[in-house]
Amino acid sequence: MKTISIQQYESPCGTLLLGTFEGKLCLCDWTNGWHRTATENRLKKLLRADFVVQPSEIADAARQQLDEFFRRQRTAFELPLLFVGTAFQKQVWTELLRIPYGTTLSYGEMAQSLGIPKAVRAVANANGANPISIIAPCHRVIGSNGTLTGYGGGLEAKRYLLELEGLNPSPHPTPSSAQTQRQTRWC
Repeated sequence: MKTISIQQYESPCGTLLLGTFEGKLCLCDWTNGWHRTATENRLKKLLRADFVVQPSEIADAARQQLDEFFRRQRTAFELPLLFVGTAFQKQVWTELLRIPYGTTLSYGEMAQSLGIPKAVRAVANANGANPISIIAPCHRVIGSNGTLTGYGGGLEAKRYLLELEGLNPSPHPTPSSAQTQRQTRWC
């Protein structure tokens, strides 16, 4: 059986699990995240690999770049990534990499940029399944009314990340976005 090398990373807004596979980062996920088990199962199944706590050069590089990001010394990551999911999920996650530091867009705008404007929910669900948080910056995707929507690491972590990037996210969701958030857990 193949190995996904894992180690924890303590960020200022929560603990992340870093995972690498064959020289690429495949996981940077919140240890308290609501979709953690599904993400782990997907990685293990599709890569036919087990998690093993062990050092990895790529995880060490990710740790260093995350440290720089949290010190506001880095605005983009330079790591080899391995997105593990469906073709559609990979398309959405790749699109996340195009969202510039310090900017946000809505799920609708993201669907539009992918050329599928009616697929807002599908785009939101793919965001919610993103296994490489922060580096594939799903925290930069917000509700159409500018409010924060669900996030794997929790809304406080999302708010922290956006404020770190110099943004001032809307403090309170409207009743309609709060209702949507309860129905669908988005990244």
